[in-house]
Amino acid sequence: MKSSPSEKIASPAEPSTASPIPQPSRRLAREIALRAAYAMEMRSCEIAEVLRDPLVNDSSTPPAYTARLLSHIVRFREKLDDLIRIKAEKWEFHRIAMMDKLILRMGAAELLYFPDVPPKVSINEAIEIAKEYSTDNSGKFVNGILDSIHKDIKAGRITPAGEMPLKTKP
Repeated sequence: MKSSPSEKIASPAEPSTASPIPQPSRRLAREIALRAAYAMEMRSCEIAEVLRDPLVNDSSTPPAYTARLLSHIVRFREKLDDLIRIKAEKWEFHRIAMMDKLILRMGAAELLYFPDVPPKVSINEAIEIAKEYSTDNSGKFVNGILDSIHKDIKAGRITPAGEMPLKTKP
């Protein structure tokens, strides 16, 4: 059967005009990381196990950024929590909403350990995720804590190694 002149058959040497498989956005990766961090908090399970849970991750392979972010949250959890405790001066740590803690850990981890992510992006993403997944006031709370952390990092008062003074002053 002959093809009509308007039908062009691509030869193997010609590049495909089909669009490449889209990579998931970092927003999606962060949202999956949040669900995974919540599940890990509730069930005390490992990263690999929680990322196989279809309620956490509805794709066969989670975005690489999700696993990278989760591994930093798990590895540096104590340092991240200490930093949040210092910055949330007027709040008792155990009274901070669980979702807010998880979002703050994610944002603080990005600010400290992800130089490839602009700080404003990390903070804005955390604020938007807090507005969507937590309380009405969470966006402002997350913004205040992460902005303070960012200012201290910028001023050299906090380093990725987790070195920080016991109390920071503005």
